[in-house]
Amino acid sequence: MADAIKNGWQRLTGRQSRTILVTVVLLALVLGGLFLWRAARTDPGQPPEQQPVPVAATIVTPRDVPASLEAVGTLSAVRSVTLSPEVAGRVTAIRFEAGDYVQSGELLVQLFDAPERADRQAAIARAEFTRTQVARSEELAPTGAEPRELLDQRRAERDQAIAAVQQIEARLAQKRIRAPFAGRIGLRRVDLGEYLNPGDPVATLTSLDRLYVEFALPQQELARLDSGAAVTVTSDAFPERTFTARVNAIEPVIGEETRNVTVQAILPNPDGALRSGMYVTAALELPPQRNALLVPATAIQTTASGNNVIAIRGDTPREGGTAEIVSVETGRRIGNSVLVTSGLQAGDIVVTEGQLRVQPGAQVRVARIVQRDQASGAKATDAAAREER
Repeated sequence: MADAIKNGWQRLTGRQSRTILVTVVLLALVLGGLFLWRAARTDPGQPPEQQPVPVAATIVTPRDVPASLEAVGTLSAVRSVTLSPEVAGRVTAIRFEAGDYVQSGELLVQLFDAPERADRQAAIARAEFTRTQVARSEELAPTGAEPRELLDQRRAERDQAIAAVQQIEARLAQKRIRAPFAGRIGLRRVDLGEYLNPGDPVATLTSLDRLYVEFALPQQELARLDSGAAVTVTSDAFPERTFTARVNAIEPVIGEETRNVTVQAILPNPDGALRSGMYVTAALELPPQRNALLVPATAIQTTASGNNVIAIRGDTPREGGTAEIVSVETGRRIGNSVLVTSGLQAGDIVVTEGQLRVQPGAQVRVARIVQRDQASGAKATDAAAREER
């Protein structure tokens, strides 16, 4: 019985050994086949880790770009005044509300003027009486019934009476506060029945249809300033809008402390969107910069030693080549592009995407050529990019 069990166990162990052996052989064959298949698809002259890195690149092309001088400016109204009475008096009528738009000559505040109106009626009656006397004397004097001197006297009295009427009417006008020009009224600072002295503020009146833009520029830019130049104005209150002003005056005196020159431009503001006292960004437009080199902002790498880009060198850089780190000097930013002042030449190919995977001297393959518009930053890809997608 024991021998039978022993023989059975040996037969079972032998079968398991053969099964394991067959499984190991089959697995080795599969792995070997995969290795041979991968080796057949790989360039034997170039290890896998040295395969060209796919990147996106752009061609550095010279173009004309707009030039400008930017500064922080302030807005002020071309016409703005604080309304106040010329003479003392008690307020008897207020004919405006804060924020109203009023026309030129519109009556805003009336002061007590009953005595002046009574004086005016008496002066008018006196003037009418003197006119009648002059008319009578002009009939009698030629006949000798009245002396010529009396006619002259009555004419003088008539002129004095007319002047007295005009004087009283001027006093009446001083009792009325009218809008000197069309504009928008500010906050009301008087109440009905309040007694005002000459010069007491009543309200502000501002015309918003035109505004002054005043900003300062360094004195070394004085030769580039010219009256009539266009100024592009932007405000954080309206981030999607731009306004255009024209330079109308340049301060002839340079600031003693800042050595800056103050420039004033007139800004049309027909819809009244901008307000006096606002801070704005003023960009004085200059003649365009010719043959400037622009690269996308994504191509610029900032390091402790400065800015650099990765340029592609070789016989066919538009298809690929060797990566080279090039130090560049940059200028202002225009849209999504950056002005390169030195380090690159027209026709250079620089990497715009995939720089982090590229080492100096590594082989790269241009997967797509990207062109960026200097103003909008819009991308345009070539046929290779379309095929890749």
